[in-house]
Amino acid sequence: MTPDPTAPWLVVGLGNPGPDYAANRHNVGFMVADLLAERIGGRFKAHKARAQVVEGRLGPPGPASRRVVLAKPMSYMNLSGGPVTGLRDFYKVGAAHIVAVHDELDIEFGTLRLKLGGGDNGHNGLKSMTKSLGPDYHRVRFGIGRPPGRMQVADFVLKDFSPAERKELGYFVDRAADAVEALVIEGLERAQTTYNS
Repeated sequence: MTPDPTAPWLVVGLGNPGPDYAANRHNVGFMVADLLAERIGGRFKAHKARAQVVEGRLGPPGPASRRVVLAKPMSYMNLSGGPVTGLRDFYKVGAAHIVAVHDELDIEFGTLRLKLGGGDNGHNGLKSMTKSLGPDYHRVRFGIGRPPGRMQVADFVLKDFSPAERKELGYFVDRAADAVEALVIEGLERAQTTYNS
């Protein structure tokens, strides 16, 4: 199904605010949102819904481009649903036009999976969004892999990417941003064909 070209898409990068968290695995959604903002030539500004937003267009100039609102909730990860609901109401966006970009433990580092709906798989950001919105929004799942040895999941996601991962991180963040663009412009099925590895 082709999205309504007049409705904006709300692309939400999930993460935790503040410099202490900036390079954490849990903040890869913020990293992708930052890159998309760079691509559309916008700067994040504070929004009354407790989020930072950038408005612009994704895609080639002309009728194929899509209106987007890029957002980074400024609540902590486990409270993401509040800001996202505020933005949904402010921009009058349906759930089918919402995309969450988030880290995913059950996928190997750098692997992407795009889907519509589903469970939260223990991810606190998704849990909060689903509680507020219902489950029927898009997800761009960025694989971070499982913690090594006996490391707790909470410790793992709140650590920075390893030096080896950081060498490839830029490439994978770029690819995730491409996947978001493809999802918004071409639709889920075509984007899945290209990016679900």
